[in-house]
Amino acid sequence: MTAKPRIRASSRERILDAAAELVTEVGSGHLTLDAVAERAGLSKGGLLYNFPSKDALLQGMLERLIAEVTAHRASLRAEQQVRRNLEAWLSVTASLQTRCGEMKAVANGLLAASAENPRLLEPARDAIKNDWERLKATSDDRPAAMLAWLAVEGLSSLEMHDLSPLTDQDRKEIADAIDKLLEKGISR
Repeated sequence: MTAKPRIRASSRERILDAAAELVTEVGSGHLTLDAVAERAGLSKGGLLYNFPSKDALLQGMLERLIAEVTAHRASLRAEQQVRRNLEAWLSVTASLQTRCGEMKAVANGLLAASAENPRLLEPARDAIKNDWERLKATSDDRPAAMLAWLAVEGLSSLEMHDLSPLTDQDRKEIADAIDKLLEKGISR
């Protein structure tokens, strides 16, 4: 049996992985560059080469989070048959599926960090604006698509702030209702 060649992550990816783990464990407010460098197995100089400041590291984490959601949307698109309100469906499905686990913890940490530096959320603002514009421009039923998108964003906001009273069953029922809304529409 031959061993598989081991693929090493780039130092940038190791840093982002370490930072995500630490944000999940201690929150962004307690995140230090020293702790990230240690967790990534790099010197602080190696970390600073990739991310010259904590804000740059947080920005990198947000950009990677956005890229992961975008990649997830692309994989959903590749699997999906033609359907009504496709862009809206891709947007809400990717949002519902990627806002849990470590990704949720990282997003929560970045939200907390943005209280000190609101500019950190600029890439998220741009991504959300682009998503909204694409959804409006491509939907077969704009009111249904906009309502579905807003429902998922509202649900995400409740979950991000740990305010959601929803059970897993409630969440599934809402996801099913949103899917039905996008498929059947409301503007007929």
